[in-house]
Amino acid sequence: MARVAVILSGCGVFDGSEIHESVITLLALDRAGAEVIVAAPDVEQAHVINHATGDVVPGEKRNVAVEAARIARGKVIDLASLKISDVDAVIFPGGFGAAKNLCTYAFDGADLKVHPEVERITLETIRAAKPLGTICIAPVMTAKILADNGFRVTVTIGKDAATAAHIESFGAEHQACEVDSIVVDENTRVVSTPAYMLAGSIKEAAAGIEKLVAKVLEMCP
Repeated sequence: MARVAVILSGCGVFDGSEIHESVITLLALDRAGAEVIVAAPDVEQAHVINHATGDVVPGEKRNVAVEAARIARGKVIDLASLKISDVDAVIFPGGFGAAKNLCTYAFDGADLKVHPEVERITLETIRAAKPLGTICIAPVMTAKILADNGFRVTVTIGKDAATAAHIESFGAEHQACEVDSIVVDENTRVVSTPAYMLAGSIKEAAAGIEKLVAKVLEMCP
């Protein structure tokens, strides 16, 4: 049985993990018989968004791991305690939390900085030749981490030209991709899919995510 770490960035598309993407990932892993460990950094969110209005809530603070526990039904560990030797693969769902709490892409664009524990577990995964799934906007941070550390990687975020240009500015390669497809970099063992970067519905997001999960599990050592 494969053990897979799913790294969340909070709870809610605008300030945390995209809930549909996260749940689809967890469901696909469970259906395949995989054992799942959910992890998140124990840090304060960049900000809190009222998801009904899209506005920042002044003065409100939330913890990324505490919010991620809503999706994990309480079973979440601090990312700092996760070792790559504990799992066979790692998957990062998307959502603005990936671009706000796991890195600063939403604020800094191509000058993004990555949370140290996100960088650590990403590099440990690649160096251990274990598969890494990266969904929606998360491939941007994956490309940045790997390119900065001497790895040539190909990923997809779908078809958004500006985001693709940022990925290529890091020294990574972007491959355009349909919503129901995946891009597999056999060299680094990175698998990516656009999900809600392109999806107009939950079923469209699910089509690519389910393929990504199946491929990640197929590549497990």
